Amino acid sequence: MSLMPLKIGSRGSELALWQARHVASMIESVSGILPEIVVIKTTGDIILDRQLSEVGGKGLFVKEIEEALLRKEIDLAVHSMKDVPAFLPPGLTLAATLKREDPRDVFLSPHYPDIKSLPHKARVGTSSLRRLAQIREFRSDLEFIPLRGNVGTRIRKMEDGVVEAIILAGAGLLRLGHANRVREWISPQVLLPAIGQGALGLEIRTDDETTGTLIRSLSDESTHLSVAAERGVLQSLNGGCQVPIAAYAVWEKNRTLSLEGRVLDISGTRRIHARETRDIATIDEAYQMGMDLGNRLLADGAEEILNSILKKSS
Repeated sequence: MSLMPLKIGSRGSELALWQARHVASMIESVSGILPEIVVIKTTGDIILDRQLSEVGGKGLFVKEIEEALLRKEIDLAVHSMKDVPAFLPPGLTLAATLKREDPRDVFLSPHYPDIKSLPHKARVGTSSLRRLAQIREFRSDLEFIPLRGNVGTRIRKMEDGVVEAIILAGAGLLRLGHANRVREWISPQVLLPAIGQGALGLEIRTDDETTGTLIRSLSDESTHLSVAAERGVLQSLNGGCQVPIAAYAVWEKNRTLSLEGRVLDISGTRRIHARETRDIATIDEAYQMGMDLGNRLLADGAEEILNSILKKSS
């Protein structure tokens, strides 16, 4: 390690800073080194008046941070794994994945206890095509309002009456101490989580073995393998925020991995899904499992759905 302090790159939102401080605390506990947090504004934080699917997808939340990492302005990036694109820039690697928080989505509303109880044509705020398509499959009568911004901004818009309800990742609410606002934890049977949702990934330069050795000790094996399988699905589908893709893997104590993937059309009227359980011993096997399941989805009709959505958005 150089004499300069270890620098962690982070977005400036309340949740991103909580995550960066959490990682800094973990690093200090195992090494005695207290990293410096460097706030980097990303394109995704600046463009808030359009859906991510219209302006380039989830990579907008990591691009500037990865560029700073490659320029050696920072040593480590902390990402919500659901924001990380399918393919990393050359020279960077995901060296560790922290123990996963609850990956489910949650329902928030000032007046209604769950999705089922929403009145006809109720307005639901979400900027996610994955959520929109799956909830439409469950409640086709609802009206969906694009809602961007950090957790606090979305909650305020709901409380101001812009929408009757919002759907968010539960992990963020737990980390920020807002669990009391959750009205319903939505079953993955209804709303399969985003790829990597609830997990924090630590990205470094591939050739920075000193930082790599330090942070690999923080990685949680079950989460690392589960997220690797999910990202295998993402890579095989070449997906992002522009298309409704979901995948969720569960690591069992007997070293088997259960993986489910879904691709839906935006109207919520067609779903392609696949599920598989496999004995897994290495990260490469987990990735391959995800790639295999993604290829099954493509062969079963997902390719037609994805091509149709991308053609309409181009």
